[in-house]
Order: sequence, then C-alpha cells, then structure tokens
Amino acid sequence: MDLFTVMKWPLIACLALPWLLVYMGLHVVQRQIIFVDLALAQVAALGTCVALLAGCDVHSWQSYLWSAAFTVAGAVVFTLTRTRHHRVPQEALIGIVYVVAAAAGILVLSGSAGGKEELQRSLVGELLVVPPAEVLQTILLYALVGVVHYLFRREFMAISSDPEAAGRTGIGVRRWDFVFYVLFGFVVTSFVHLGGVLLTFSYLIVPAICANYLAGSWRARLAIGWSVATGASLLGLYVTPKLDLPIGATIVCALGAALALTVAALAVQEARRRRAESANPP
Repeated sequence: MDLFTVMKWPLIACLALPWLLVYMGLHVVQRQIIFVDLALAQVAALGTCVALLAGCDVHSWQSYLWSAAFTVAGAVVFTLTRTRHHRVPQEALIGIVYVVAAAAGILVLSGSAGGKEELQRSLVGELLVVPPAEVLQTILLYALVGVVHYLFRREFMAISSDPEAAGRTGIGVRRWDFVFYVLFGFVVTSFVHLGGVLLTFSYLIVPAICANYLAGSWRARLAIGWSVATGASLLGLYVTPKLDLPIGATIVCALGAALALTVAALAVQEARRRRAESANPP
C-alpha cells in the first residue's frame, strides 16, 4: 500500500473539517469558556465508552448515537449553568464536568480487555484507520451545521458577544444558547470519533487564540485561524510518515508550535515598538 493511499483520507479530514472547528472556537473564546469544548469532547468520549460496554462497534451508528446523546445532555447542563448573575464561574462547572466524564470513562472501561487501548484512542484518535464513509458523513454534517450558523449568524454572534444586549433586543438567549451547544456538541462528537479529544480541543482553541492575537474582525480571525489549522495539519501529515509518529499528537504539537511562534512574534513586535518610543520620546 503506497503512502498516498494511507494518508489520503487523513489529509481530506484535516483539510475539510477544521474550518468549522476554528469558527466554533472563535465563539468559545468570545464567550470565555475555553474548556467547554474539551469537556464536551470528553463527554462524547464517555458516550463512546458506554457504547463499547454495551457491545457496539466504535464506528457504528449506535456508538455515534450514544456519544450524541451524552453530548446533548452536556449541552443542556452548560445552557442551564450560563446565568447573568452567578457566584460560581461557569468555567469551574465546565472543568468539573470534564474531570467527572474522564473519571467515568476510566471506570466504564476498567473491566474491558481493550480498555487501555480505547482510552488512548479517545485521547489521540485514529485518523489513519478511520473509515472513509465516516469522514464523508462528518463533512456532510459540518456543511449542514455551517449552513445553520450562516442563516442565524446574527443570533449566534449576538449571544456570544454580548448576551445581555442580545436579550434586550428580543433574542431568546437561553433558547439560542441551547441550539448553539447542541450544534457544537454534534460537531465535537463527530470529530472526537475521528481525531480524539486532544486534537479536537487543539483545532478549536489554538487557531482561535492565534487569530485573536493577530486580528480584530471575525472574518480576519476566521481566515487566520483556518490558515493556522491548515498549515499545522499539512506539517503534521508530512512529518508523521517520515518519523513514524502518531498523527493526532503530531498535529497537536504543530498547533502548539504555531501558537508559540505567534506569541514570540508579538513579543518581538512589542519590544521594537517600545524601543522606537524610547528613541523618539514625545
């Protein structure tokens, strides 16, 4: 089997899917709930663990339904815990959901013969062996979610940017919050099945953080974020077969390197600005 045949579908997945993850990540950063994607990804992985315990294949539609059901339950929790006046930050509750879901996954698989391997798969994924049909189904799902977000972009942008102002204009914040989390949950669930929890979190957050550092408008941020995700994907896919490395972990590290370069470039730019100001005082 030649290299192109092996890398063809991972390449398609890593180029065709992250655009929506980057867009969703911009919403997550705007809402300042950075770990909600990691928590939902872990909840989705817990659903897969329960499906395996019930005897379902990891790539079956039954397994996907288990993951989706758990993710919708998580979406309900996050919708109800986002309040205007709260003594406990929502991020703390999100962290608790993540920890409990991770621990529950360990308990569910503790008695399974392949539990250790499944836990590793849930973290780093198995892009090299994912069935092409699953990649195509995920692309179709992402296209449908993208259409919904485009049609109702005003509502989604409003509740992410300023939910209190959105409420004053008549937008049902809690209703649209629930729709956002459910769609977000389906997106996360689908990609967890392909790339694992770590790669899902990295695609959602790292490009969005880089974009927020470098641009102010949503369009510019989306373009930068997509470029970062695409560049890291290509680098990871290029290095993986040459060094015989796990593909998901390699792309995660490439995304981390992109963030480090962004921060370093901004630090150099800031240092130059300060030197220029000191050399030319007002």
